[in-house]
Amino acid sequence: MTASARIDRTFSALADPTRRAIIQRLASGEATVTELARPFAISLPAISRHLRVLEAAALVRQERDGQFRRCRLDAEGLQSAAEWLDFYRHFWGESLDRLDEHLKSSSSTSRADKTKGRTHGKRKARARR
Repeated sequence: MTASARIDRTFSALADPTRRAIIQRLASGEATVTELARPFAISLPAISRHLRVLEAAALVRQERDGQFRRCRLDAEGLQSAAEWLDFYRHFWGESLDRLDEHLKSSSSTSRADKTKGRTHGKRKARARR
């Protein structure tokens, strides 16, 4: 799978509020499917479908523990999403810094032009008198 396809799958999985809530819950530690389903008004099969989506996106791992399935976060999927976001955070940070510098230099140039215009205008007015 390409990096682009992995990122697409990750953000698609995270687009759902129930799946984000599952990720948030798993951030505090492992849980069984039943424990994950408790706060939601949906069936166990529906939670299992959400978990399959999260697992396909490499965000969650499931392991059999007797009759239970234990779920935990998968750092790999979260790491690739974080790296993608960091790249754009850095890109936009630099772009906004350049814009800030441009606006500051334009502002000081604009003030200097206004000052020159006022001085020049006063001289013309004095000359007419």
